[in-house]
Amino acid sequence: MRRSRVAALLAGFTAALTLSACGVPPSDVIQAGAPASGLFSPDPKPSVPTVIPLYFLHNGDLAPYSRKVSGPGGIGGVVRLLFGGPTTSEAVTATTELPHLTNTPEVAISGDNTFSIQLPEGVPPFSHLAMRQLACTVAHVAVTFAALPTDPNRDGATAAPPVNAQRSPGHTSVHVLGDGWAMKQSDASCPDPVQP
Repeated sequence: MRRSRVAALLAGFTAALTLSACGVPPSDVIQAGAPASGLFSPDPKPSVPTVIPLYFLHNGDLAPYSRKVSGPGGIGGVVRLLFGGPTTSEAVTATTELPHLTNTPEVAISGDNTFSIQLPEGVPPFSHLAMRQLACTVAHVAVTFAALPTDPNRDGATAAPPVNAQRSPGHTSVHVLGDGWAMKQSDASCPDPVQP
């Protein structure tokens, strides 16, 4: 037992000598700027329950369905809800032409009122009604979120600028990027967000 302790001490001492002899001089802490923080989101995230319109189909026509959301999510979270389809209660009158996605699409915004939505691999091109569902939902949700105050202490990150600070007057467009295909749709013909 005593021999194993002595052997362990000798091994530790040998390792310490080896490491100290490798030619790396000791140094103090090196300052390298601000510490890393959370990911930046291009849209504000509501911290209080908010009612938003999700566009589904009612008797074959585009119609908004009000849904209450709370907590983080932003426009990307709303897009995920839209691809999740109508809830059980909404499905009594609502249908969708959008596919049910298991992977969340990536959402980005450019300064010309265009939201880019990158879909996961293997999703086929959308119908015209599906594109309108997406464009109308994104356009109305962007306006809704633009009116919400941002929380400067959210997730330890700097508050994202309001969506309307990045948008100029005019129509919103959604550019959908699929696996080998792309489509673009404007919100020019969207119905008002009133429950059918």
